[in-house]
Amino acid sequence: MTTLRADLAIIGSGSGNSLITPFWDDRRVVIAEKGVFGGTCLNVGCIPTKMFVRPATLARGPEEAARLGVTQETTAVDWVGIRDRIFGRIDPISAAGERYRAEELENVTLVSQEVRLDGPRAFVAADGTRVEAEQLVIAAGSRAVLPEIPGIDLPQVHTSDTVMRLPELPRRILIIGGGYIACEFAGVFSGLGSEVLQVHRGDRLLRRIDSEISDAFTVEAAKRWGLQLGSTVESIAPAAGGGVVAEVAGPDGVASVEADVVLVAVGRRPNSDLVGAGEAGLDVLPDGRIAVDEFQRVLSGGAPVDGVYALGDVCSEAQLKHVANHEARVVAHNLEHPEDLIAARHEAIPAAVFSDPELAQVGLTEAEAIAQIGAEHVTTKTQKYGDTAYGWALEDETSLFKVIADRRSGKILGAHVMGYQASNLIQVVIMAMSFGIDAFTAARGQYWIHPALMEVAENALLGLDVPQGDRPLL
Repeated sequence: MTTLRADLAIIGSGSGNSLITPFWDDRRVVIAEKGVFGGTCLNVGCIPTKMFVRPATLARGPEEAARLGVTQETTAVDWVGIRDRIFGRIDPISAAGERYRAEELENVTLVSQEVRLDGPRAFVAADGTRVEAEQLVIAAGSRAVLPEIPGIDLPQVHTSDTVMRLPELPRRILIIGGGYIACEFAGVFSGLGSEVLQVHRGDRLLRRIDSEISDAFTVEAAKRWGLQLGSTVESIAPAAGGGVVAEVAGPDGVASVEADVVLVAVGRRPNSDLVGAGEAGLDVLPDGRIAVDEFQRVLSGGAPVDGVYALGDVCSEAQLKHVANHEARVVAHNLEHPEDLIAARHEAIPAAVFSDPELAQVGLTEAEAIAQIGAEHVTTKTQKYGDTAYGWALEDETSLFKVIADRRSGKILGAHVMGYQASNLIQVVIMAMSFGIDAFTAARGQYWIHPALMEVAENALLGLDVPQGDRPLL
């Protein structure tokens, strides 16, 4: 059995790849990756999905144009061309990153195999190679959950890992799930022209978003593609024509649904089990995440393990690339400066859902705020896009910007947005929350370009019942 000794070992090549800074140029580094180099976001997540969102939005163009008195027509969608443009850009990046780590850096060894932990700072690869390190980082990510449904292993059944590489645009697609991945792909495939049926066991989509916005999105989604709530897929079987037949149980009984492709998007689970975290004596939370302290140090028996860190989906409640990147910066510092540790910051974490319509959120929902500080201390304002000048230009009658604050201090507690450019409009609230700027100061302490759409955020902040200070800002 070969044994490699390293100053730093990393499991996972997503955000963990960024830990290899110039600090390690004269030190031995081993990085293990069992899948495609570069991790989920680059290869099967954030980046390729958003590259599909844009052409889907363009294909929907005639719907918006018609509201504004313009006649347009989408005559064709070139799925193969779109797919190959996207992965023709992404695949070379992944390959180049792998080649750089494996061949061009003398101090770095790449282990392209599944590995399992073997001791506090060691792991063993599938071929028996053992790696022992002074410091170890677990950045093994997460994977799609596959529910126990008969037929789930059929070749027509996909997850987000494979559905973007289909050989052709499916005429009919059945999507199982009601979270952000399911809703994004429902928007993509319906925009490109597929007949979409989204099946969700709950009574509304995107339940982690504020209920007012979630309810509004559910209404809009049902206008854009097929949506069946309170329902579950009981089985999937091959169909005579090459697709599948799914038995869907809903409020009105069981019905047979035919589709060319099924996309399963019911959530993701941390890969802590694949690396053997529990067997190695590390603390694993009930949801499968590896437990860490504020410095991202891995815990065992409630105490930090010397020299062992974790970051990203394998340990973070927020399965978001920008969170993993932040944690990677924290871990990079702590690896290089163990005598001067810095803590990760997990406040005001935003997220966006690039569906149709787009959504964004940060902080607490109204219900969470009431539970934390009491209904009498919570103030909210829901601003309609259509009540602003740019909203008139869009002829927008459905989009919303909701802000939640503590009426005693003006502290912003959360924001939830549905509509055009939601992920950009919410950033002003994220900044205010991150730097402790109260709602009135955020609204009146700066200029807002008129008549830009950002006035939606301004008016939402101004609509809160919060203190205006001794010297009002005009």
